[in-house]
Amino acid sequence: MPFVRIELFPGRTREQKAAAAKAVTEALVNTLGGMGPQSVYITFWEMQREDCAVGGLLKDEPTAPSKGP
Repeated sequence: MPFVRIELFPGRTREQKAAAAKAVTEALVNTLGGMGPQSVYITFWEMQREDCAVGGLLKDEPTAPSKGP
C-alpha cells in the first residue's frame, strides 16, 4: 500500500487537492497494479514560503528564484 506525501505552499483549494488526490491515486493504481484505490494513502503538507529555500535564498525573499514550486 503506497503512502504519498505531497508538500506544497498554501493557496490550493479543496477542489484542487481532491483532483490531485484522484489523479495520483489513479496513476499509482494503474502503474503499480495489484491494488485498489482504497490502498493509496495521500497526505497534503502545506509549508510557508519562509520554510523553503532554493539557491540559498528563502522562497519568501524578493530575490528568490521565481521558477520551481
